[in-house]
Amino acid sequence: MSLLREAGAVQRVGMLLALVAGAVLGPGSWIVPGALAGAVAVSLVLFRGRPVVVAALLGVAALRLLAEPVADGFWAMVVAIWLGAWMLVSWLAEARARLAAPAVFGITLLWLWEAVVLGAGVPRVILPPPSAIAARLAGSTDILWVDFVQTFVKGALTGYAIGCGAAIIVAILIDRSPFLTRGLLPVGNFVAALPIIGIAPILVMWFGFDWQSKAAVVVVMVFFPVLVNTVEGLRAAEPMQRDLMHTYSASYLQSLAKLRLPAAMPFIFNGLKIATTLALIGAIVAEFFGSPIRGMGFRISTEVGRLGLDMVWAEIAVAALAGSAFYGLVAVIERWVTFWHPSQRSRG
Repeated sequence: MSLLREAGAVQRVGMLLALVAGAVLGPGSWIVPGALAGAVAVSLVLFRGRPVVVAALLGVAALRLLAEPVADGFWAMVVAIWLGAWMLVSWLAEARARLAAPAVFGITLLWLWEAVVLGAGVPRVILPPPSAIAARLAGSTDILWVDFVQTFVKGALTGYAIGCGAAIIVAILIDRSPFLTRGLLPVGNFVAALPIIGIAPILVMWFGFDWQSKAAVVVVMVFFPVLVNTVEGLRAAEPMQRDLMHTYSASYLQSLAKLRLPAAMPFIFNGLKIATTLALIGAIVAEFFGSPIRGMGFRISTEVGRLGLDMVWAEIAVAALAGSAFYGLVAVIERWVTFWHPSQRSRG
């Protein structure tokens, strides 16, 4: 029964696409894209087991549509292609295509962005299309690379390493001493509550306008999330396991190395993954309050004043890719280190 209901849903969406495609059929250049939309609609019903066919037809129709974004029936075609891509992503998700489904979804969002900007005639100083951003990315690689090194490599990564390392060491000290548990954690809560906009100018004045002040801001931002997760993880070992280590006459360091830290690794990596995004955000925001003539934050603030929104979006794209790659790297290391944890086994 579920298969029948699913097939009926596919047919209804296919018929809807066929109706939308028929609405845009007409004289002139819209015969070709209209026919392509009709082919997409038919393929949704006939080629459900062949998503490559549907993807190819969707791609041809989408590219053909962008060639004439001001013709009659443009928005009907946009809706038709969007519905087709929606069904394609649903099929790929059901087939557990881990890479294909998010890739098609992302490409669909970029195409929809391009179509809406071109079709609605949005000025580029308000929202540039992805094609203009890609052109700026390709034509400004030297500037983007210098900004990437200044902000991400020097500021974010250095502050991330110092802040996370210090947080883990302090968490071990807190776990060892009940006095520090009552004394340092409230201070950590206080530091975490400080607004980044308030502390960034102060740290810039203290450490100068170069990357050192940005690394200091990152240290403040990543320290507390990693500290809290590490402290909680060090308490994750079961009482029976602790009693067993005590029975073996294990010292605190032996118990820490062989039981407490391994048990805390899922918590520690949770804090480390949170800190990956905070590090890049902190480094970029800190550059708004003073930096040399390079860096992502400096470039964004400068280009906004010059109405160079394509360059601003290019910097945002580089930051998003760098942050995602950094997060993915930490997640891969987590899976390698905590392979024994049930959460990792269930993903396998």
